Amino acid sequence: MKPEMMKRVLLTATLTSLVALAGCHSFKKENVQPPTPLAKDFTPTVQVTRLWRTSVGDGAGDSGARLRPTVVDNVLYADSTDGKLVAIDATNGKTLWSKSSRTHGWFGWGDKKRKDAMYAGGPAVDGDLLAVGTLDGHVYGVNAKDGSPRWDVELNAEVLASPAIAGGLVVVRTEDGRVYGLDAATGARRWVYDESAVPLLSLRGNGGLLLANGVVFLGSDDGKLIALRMDNGSKLWEQKLSSGEGRTEIDRLNDVDGSILLDGSVLYGVAYHGNLVAVDGPSGRPIWAHPFSSFGSVASNGSAIYGVDDQSRVWAFDKSGGADMWKNEALKYRWLTSPAVQGDYVVVGDVEGYVHWLQTGDGALAARERLSKKAIRAQPLVVGDTVYVEDIKGRIGAYRLSAH
Repeated sequence: MKPEMMKRVLLTATLTSLVALAGCHSFKKENVQPPTPLAKDFTPTVQVTRLWRTSVGDGAGDSGARLRPTVVDNVLYADSTDGKLVAIDATNGKTLWSKSSRTHGWFGWGDKKRKDAMYAGGPAVDGDLLAVGTLDGHVYGVNAKDGSPRWDVELNAEVLASPAIAGGLVVVRTEDGRVYGLDAATGARRWVYDESAVPLLSLRGNGGLLLANGVVFLGSDDGKLIALRMDNGSKLWEQKLSSGEGRTEIDRLNDVDGSILLDGSVLYGVAYHGNLVAVDGPSGRPIWAHPFSSFGSVASNGSAIYGVDDQSRVWAFDKSGGADMWKNEALKYRWLTSPAVQGDYVVVGDVEGYVHWLQTGDGALAARERLSKKAIRAQPLVVGDTVYVEDIKGRIGAYRLSAH
């Protein structure tokens, strides 16, 4: 690892203790607020049915990655930092195929100590192509039908965000601030965008890339929303989500560590120590901004935007102007995931392996289930009427809601 990258990784360890707490960590030792206790007399108002549960390798483990599965055509694809890559029937949890990067002959791997076996970005799938990145800066193209290898590329830094695929291009972001456009058929590099002003102190991780209308949208490590041309990687515009002001280096942290949300032609993004901002997608013109500090992504439904702040309070904002609609503090300091919307409910996971559903109308807690006793870091994935949730040890559960 390059010296400057090693310095950055060491600095981010301070924030990792806040954002990536695992169930086995001592909150007192980490000098972090303990999770708010869950109400014992809680009565759910919606019934949750767990359809299935399975496990994929060792999951994210202690890497700090937010491994999130993806679902395409009723097939769930997932990976792990110990080199497992699997396809699962999304309706019943049965494995369709499974590959291990530690198996001799598969991409030439066989050495259990090789870091290029450590998937970290979560898989992306388009048609019959699956693309996935690793902690050692590799990107692999795989046949999504059977897991057979197609191509591999070595980049300069960790790939902690899922790649994105569109228009014959695989777009990948690395921890050193670069974004690469790779040929989907061969993996050959078409272009690279270099975000030169990457701060040494930042949150560990990157938000996912958004590809739409021939444009790549991303949030930067210095608090900006950036739009790039997909065909050549040149910058179209940028918009600040945070000022980066404060007395200390920690106060000045202003990462956009979540994914950018596109709703119609409007983009929504949020920065740590920054704002929730609505931006016109084609022009980059700001529409409104609301002070809001978050480690993650936002979700939308109807007329509202939902977010989790840096103290794990869940908020709803009016989509048209950013005004507060409601706030729920019952899950404060439970170090929640980014929210997802499942029907009439906001769903989040927490540091103790619980999954919570809140009513979109008023934020009232509606249901909870426990996936495991390990932390859930990745944003839940909603596909149709089902939500898929993964913890840091690779356990994945599928849940459906029904009225009492």
